[in-house]
Amino acid sequence: MKSQGQHWCSSSDKNCKVSFREKLLIIDSNLGVQDVENLKFLCIGLVPNKKLEKSSSASDVFEHLLAEDLLSEDDPFFLAELLYIIRQKKLLQHLNYTKEEVERLLPTRQRVSLFRNLLYELSEGIDSENLKDMIFLLKDSLPKTEMTSLSFLAFLEKQGKIDEDNLTCLEDLCTTVVPKLLRNIEKYKREKAVQIVTPPVDKEAESYQGEEELVSQTDVKTFLEALPQESWQNKHAGSNGNRATNGAPSLVSRGMQGASANTLNSETSTKRATVYRMNRNHRGLCVIVNNHSFTSLKDRQGTHKDAEILSHVFQWLGFTVHIHNNVTKVEMEEVLQRQKCNPAHADGDCFVFCILTHGRFGAVYSSDEALIPIREIMSHFTALQCPRLAEKPKLFFIQACQGEEIQPSVSIEADALNPEKAPTSLQDSIPAEADFLLGLATVPGYVSFRHVEEGSWYIQSLCNHLKKLVPRHEDILSILTAVNDDVSRRVDKQGTKKQMPQPAFTLRKKLVFPVPLDALSL
Repeated sequence: MKSQGQHWCSSSDKNCKVSFREKLLIIDSNLGVQDVENLKFLCIGLVPNKKLEKSSSASDVFEHLLAEDLLSEDDPFFLAELLYIIRQKKLLQHLNYTKEEVERLLPTRQRVSLFRNLLYELSEGIDSENLKDMIFLLKDSLPKTEMTSLSFLAFLEKQGKIDEDNLTCLEDLCTTVVPKLLRNIEKYKREKAVQIVTPPVDKEAESYQGEEELVSQTDVKTFLEALPQESWQNKHAGSNGNRATNGAPSLVSRGMQGASANTLNSETSTKRATVYRMNRNHRGLCVIVNNHSFTSLKDRQGTHKDAEILSHVFQWLGFTVHIHNNVTKVEMEEVLQRQKCNPAHADGDCFVFCILTHGRFGAVYSSDEALIPIREIMSHFTALQCPRLAEKPKLFFIQACQGEEIQPSVSIEADALNPEKAPTSLQDSIPAEADFLLGLATVPGYVSFRHVEEGSWYIQSLCNHLKKLVPRHEDILSILTAVNDDVSRRVDKQGTKKQMPQPAFTLRKKLVFPVPLDALSL
C-alpha cells in the first residue's frame, strides 16, 4: 500500500486530479505504526471499540470514519483534527487545510473530547522510565504484557480507574513519578469547567381537548430572563408587538415565526457543534409518568395512546422504558429519587423523562392533584445531583393539561392580562446548566389538544417524526422543528383551535440517535 501511495502525484500538481480515497491512501502511506495506534486511541468513543481493535492500518481507521459519517469528501475536518493532534501537520495539505486553518476551526468544530486530548498529551509526556515507575506502582492490577504509555492509559480507562470526571489515580501517579504533568491535568479541569455553553430558546405551556393550560405574556418574559441575557434580548427584540389576541391566525403566525427563527438558529449553531456520544453500553433509560385518573380533575381519556407510542418508539431507539401510571406526589418523589441514583445511568448515553398529566403555569399535577414545578422535577438530574448523567443529554417531554373544558379565546387574552394569578413562574422551569431539553406541548398562553381515542397532537406527532427522521440521521432539534410544523397545521373539528409546540434547550452539541436495525411499525 505504501509503495503505491508514493508513486502518485502530489496535491500541488495542477494537472493531476486525485480522488478523495486516493488522498486518504497517500495519507496512509505517510503514517507509521505508532501513528495508527494514536489514531485508534483518539477515535475511542466515536468508533466502536471492536472495529478499532481490528484496525491494522490508517486506511482501516479511515474506512470506519467514513462508515460512521465522521469523514467525507465534503467535510474531512475530523481527519484534519486527528492529523493535527498527532503532529502530522504536513499531511493536512492533502485535505486542503493548513495548520492555521485547523487551529482557527478547532474551538467550534473539535470532536476529540477534552479528556481524550488530555490522555494523549500525558502519553507524550510519559517517557520509558516514567512508564516503568508507573507500572511498578500498579503492578498488581496490570496484565503481564508489554505496554506503551498510550496503551497504559487506555487500560486504566478501560478498567474504570480513570474517566473524564475521575482523575485521582492519574494525579497520584503524576505526583509521584512526573509532577510536571499535573499542569496538564489542571489545564484540562479549567477547560472542562468553562466548556459549558447554553444556546437558548423560548418556553411554552399546554392543555388538551376539553382542557387547557394558560401561561401569560409576563410568564414568558420571566421564563426567558432565566436564560442567558444576550439570548433573551435577541428573542425579546424579535417578539415585540406579538401580544396574544383572540384569533387563531395570530397564534399560527407568531408560532411559525418562532419556528423559523428556531430552525435558523439551530442550523447555524449545530453546524459548529459536535455530536453527543451515542455508543456506550446502552442508550439509556426512558421514564414515562402517565396520569389518567385524579381526585377531582377530569380523567385524561386517550392518554394510554400517548404512553403506548412513547414506549414503543423509545424502546425502538434502544432505551429501557419504565412506565408509572397514576402517580401521586409521594410516588413521584420516589420515582425521581430512584432515577437520580440509578447506577444504570453510568453506562447510558442519554436520559428521557416523559410526563402525561394535567398541569398549569410551569408545573404538573400528580394524580392526587399536588402541583409540582417542572424545575423541581428536572433539578434532580443536574450534574451535581446526578453525576452519572453529567455532560449527557437529558430530555423532558411534557404533555400537561388544566381545567375541564376548552376555554374561549377571550379567556386566553384575559389570563395574559392578569399574570398575578399565576401560582408559579415559568422562570423556574429549566435548570441553569447545560445538556437539558424541555419539550412542552404549546406556546405560552395557548391550549394544546388531546384526542380522547387517538392521543395528543404533540406526543403523536413527536413519536411519528422520531420514527420518520431518525433513520435520516436528523438531530433532535431538526425533528422538533418538523413537529412544530406538523402540529401547527392541525385544527380542531370547528376549525378554530390551533397549537404550536416549542422546545427549550441548553444542549451543547447535536443529538443524533443511531439508526435502529429494525423497522418500527406504529
